Amino acid sequence: MKSFPQPLTAAEEQYYLQKYTEGDQEAKHILIERNMRLVAHIVRKYQSMDEETEDLLSIGTIGLIKGVVTFNPDKAVRLGTYAARCIENEILMYLRTRKKSARDVSLYEPIGTDREGNEIQLFDIIESDTADAHEKVALGDDIRLLYSRIETVLSPRERLVLKMRYGLYNGDEFTQREIAKKLGISRSYVSRIEKSAIEKLRDYF
Repeated sequence: MKSFPQPLTAAEEQYYLQKYTEGDQEAKHILIERNMRLVAHIVRKYQSMDEETEDLLSIGTIGLIKGVVTFNPDKAVRLGTYAARCIENEILMYLRTRKKSARDVSLYEPIGTDREGNEIQLFDIIESDTADAHEKVALGDDIRLLYSRIETVLSPRERLVLKMRYGLYNGDEFTQREIAKKLGISRSYVSRIEKSAIEKLRDYF
């Protein structure tokens, strides 16, 4: 903490914010530099998560820069308060991304069974008829893409049905009949939702 400069006083902060709004880029650098202590303070909360301090400081600094650039001096809030939220949001987004990227998912790991009791693998959901599809989906990037598309392409109900049906995200697996009972809808409707969700995902593979 001693390596970081002292924070700006309220008067100094107001002065440099005014200079920055007038186009003074040096004022911007001062606002960032003099708030680095805030980044270090927030980073300390996440050091127990086995993340490298230097990495978190870098990510936190990005959040600080975004905070300085987007801060509205007309709002009744200090820059430090606003920047702290930006710093923390940036760190949390980084940690969530790292967690998703680190998830090791096998295409051939069983994720459920069909109505006849046959084992279903994740590959079955995204398999394609094209000759090079097998090589493409075997890449880790495609696994992450699949989970990303589940979250962004599917409707909330499709997403829920697919997660419950195949036990995705380490959840419990349910039959269509069990899902129907839990959601208060018919089994045939669950089947249609599941089919629609899978068809949407196939478009990306």
